[in-house]
Amino acid sequence: MNKRPITEDDLQAFVDNALDAERHRDVCDYLLANPEAAARVASYRTQTAALRSALDPVACEPVPSRLNLKTIVSAHPPARRLQPLRLAAAAVLLLAIGATGGWVMKGYMLPPNEGVAALAQEAAASYGAFASDRLRPVEVRADASETLQQFAAATLGRSTTIPNLTEAGYRLMGGRVIPTAHGPGFMLMYDNDKGSRLVILARHMVVDQDKAMVASENGEVRGWSWAKEGMGYSVVGALPRKDLHPIADVVRSQV
Repeated sequence: MNKRPITEDDLQAFVDNALDAERHRDVCDYLLANPEAAARVASYRTQTAALRSALDPVACEPVPSRLNLKTIVSAHPPARRLQPLRLAAAAVLLLAIGATGGWVMKGYMLPPNEGVAALAQEAAASYGAFASDRLRPVEVRADASETLQQFAAATLGRSTTIPNLTEAGYRLMGGRVIPTAHGPGFMLMYDNDKGSRLVILARHMVVDQDKAMVASENGEVRGWSWAKEGMGYSVVGALPRKDLHPIADVVRSQV
């Protein structure tokens, strides 16, 4: 019986260790015979590790003391005239707040997971994972321009302009596929030959399909992100926003 062909979903599941034993072996055999796919899977794993490194400290933080059950009870003692049933109900509610409320509130401080805000976080994570890589920061180099253009079109499903940032002092290094929770993205990296690198990340948008440019900041990584006709773009780097904004304007004028 013919085996099912290996798909992108299989590769993503392989990275997440979500395949059964037989399918896992099938994917391993496929990767041995397809170096390009193997390189892509390696980049997926690098991206996953970078995201985990960035977010694990937040996930491991304790529930804030102000949301501790004892703190809440001491700050809001129940009225003496409450009946036992009402007291029990209040206790159940406080327990629920103590167990989960801290993480509900914490969600307001976690990276957004939709729209251009999510795109900005994905671009910042990509920058963190690959901008410091001196060996292989990109999968396809800029000198293979035709291949890079085809790579971008295959990833995004449409003809894509590769921005020229020469006037801004940055040369194109190349690009790579970036897996995101919202589908594949295409990353381009630029260098000014003075140690400064920029990343442009593009992907399809479900939320914020047309969105004006907005600023973002993630530690030392700052960026500008927007969406046009269902495609989102984010330009990030370790530059002040005022210096990055005109570069983002150049990108926006070309894509």
